[in-house]
Order: sequence, then structure tokens, then C-alpha cells
Amino acid sequence: MSKQPKPLRGFQRRHLRKLAHGRKPVVFVGDGGISDGVVAALDAALADHELVKVKLRGAEAKKEMADQLAKRSDAELCGLVGHMVILYRPDPENPGIELPTREA
Repeated sequence: MSKQPKPLRGFQRRHLRKLAHGRKPVVFVGDGGISDGVVAALDAALADHELVKVKLRGAEAKKEMADQLAKRSDAELCGLVGHMVILYRPDPENPGIELPTREA
């Protein structure tokens, strides 16, 4: 798809989790698991919002599902809190979320 951005650092993930705190989930994964329709909905949500929450319903393997969602949507996994996955994918042309930086 797009060129791979640099991986997020810990403080950047914390910043994104903080931004996501007040947001509602926009994609829901039901009992059927991660289907092509779920991935398409997630792709559209990331294109619109850059930072989204995904609600997992009764997932036994939450971490694996979160990793799979991130991989299939070409997004960064920012956090997994309970049954809520926080994913970030910046707009390649006009990012709306400015990530904090630190000198090396």
C-alpha cells in the first residue's frame, strides 16, 4: 500500500492512547471474527480519522486479534485495553494528528 512509516515510540503511543480516550469505538468485531468486511470498515475509518477504537466482542485471543487487525489494515497498534483496540494510521499526504518528538 503505502511506504512504511517509522515505528512509534512508547511516548508517542501514550500520546495517541490519551487522544483516543474520549473517542467511541467506530468498528466492532463480532462473534464472526475478523472478516474482509471488518477490515474494509476499519480501512475506511482509519482513512477518515487516523486514530480509531475497535471493540472486540468476547474475544479469547484479544492480543492476536489486535495484531491481526493492525497488520491487515497497515496500522500501528497503540494499545489494547480490555476489549478495546486502539489503532493509528497517519494520512500519507495530510496527517491530521501531530505526534510528539524527542531528541535522540
